[in-house]
Amino acid sequence: MQSRNQNSLFYGVDRVSIMLYVVMVIMGWLNIYAAVYNDEHSNILDMTQKYGKQLIWISGAAILAFSILLIDSDFFTAFSYVFYGVLLFANILVRFIGREIKGSHSWLGVGGFGIQPAEFMKFAMSLALAKFLSNQQIAVNQIFRLRIKDIIKNYKNTFIALAIIIVPLILVKKLQDETGLAIVFIAFIIVLYREGLSVSFLMIGMLIAILFVVALVVANTSAVLISLGILALSSFIIVPRNRRNLLIVSLVYLLAAGVVLGANFMYQKLEPHQKDRIDVLLNKKTDLKGVGYNVNQAKIAIGSGGFLGKGYLQGTQTKYDFVPEQETDFIFCTVGEEWGFVGSIGVVFLELFLILRVIFLAERQRSSFSRIYGYGVASVLFFHLAVNIGMTIGLMPVIGIPLPFFSYGGSSLWSFTILLFIFIKLDANRLLILR
Repeated sequence: MQSRNQNSLFYGVDRVSIMLYVVMVIMGWLNIYAAVYNDEHSNILDMTQKYGKQLIWISGAAILAFSILLIDSDFFTAFSYVFYGVLLFANILVRFIGREIKGSHSWLGVGGFGIQPAEFMKFAMSLALAKFLSNQQIAVNQIFRLRIKDIIKNYKNTFIALAIIIVPLILVKKLQDETGLAIVFIAFIIVLYREGLSVSFLMIGMLIAILFVVALVVANTSAVLISLGILALSSFIIVPRNRRNLLIVSLVYLLAAGVVLGANFMYQKLEPHQKDRIDVLLNKKTDLKGVGYNVNQAKIAIGSGGFLGKGYLQGTQTKYDFVPEQETDFIFCTVGEEWGFVGSIGVVFLELFLILRVIFLAERQRSSFSRIYGYGVASVLFFHLAVNIGMTIGLMPVIGIPLPFFSYGGSSLWSFTILLFIFIKLDANRLLILR
């Protein structure tokens, strides 16, 4: 009997994760139906409408999930680099043979449907990063905490770990002009942190981000540079005035000045609509009828839902299409208006519960490959959740990334499904791995 159970498809499978997945996918489908509902096409199974097409994507996702559970987990370990290479090639190829949608060459046409290879790059990057980091002879924490001479000696390992993340980011941004999806890849830095990246790197990153924002908010670059210079000179009141400290303060000032100048340089290189989004976010511009329209209407929709919401299919902002892209990037508006504060918190709780569940499962893995991959899954899901809701309520610029398992779209649903269920399969086989 025990042998039969061990050979079962669902032996060792984490049912909590699957339950959360199923609940969110169904809730997402119902919200897509509400977001594009009209009286002429009230049948939720109408395949000519987006909610009907989403049902097809959901069916495909179920087949993918079932298939992944049938595959031996060693397959994903063995072919990690193959997945990465194939999808990297697909993301280059799509630039030349893909469809152009809203100025972006990132879609491969399949009949009346479209597939976005960049979405699937997320699980491939998770596999490749897990494969590389788990294969290193020296601990990952040593890679990021070595002295200068050791870093030079082990530059190859450091370079490859970062290249796995940076190369797809650059390709997706430059070849496909998909800023949102490219930025998502930054989430894998969290994986490196778990595997030993010093907190100092994260602190430096946060300070650079703050300085970057200050440089964009303050129009006078010279004033910012002068202020930084005064701050640098003032530091000598606290620290001893010697050659070593002078060198450190000078280097920090030069780095800060470089960030300020770089921020303005990068800002000038942005597309006009991207500049407008940043200006609206930073309150440098008010354009409620233009670039700020989406976010303003999203806030109105969410706020109008109150505590308990207006009721399913009763949202006026939703029903009369006041919020553009409401079934995709702004699906959270439908939740906020029709389900209210309680429903919104419930959705965020479900997403966070799944993320925390994945982290819990990752920490119990016997294999470093499975643990690293699990953190890749959690990082991607968290980044999507934070940025999507952040841009919906006006805390982040609109960069157009979906809410996991809720937003309309086959590519995003399938990519999240593959990403999650590979980890569920790896976790199911954890007991077969000897310590």
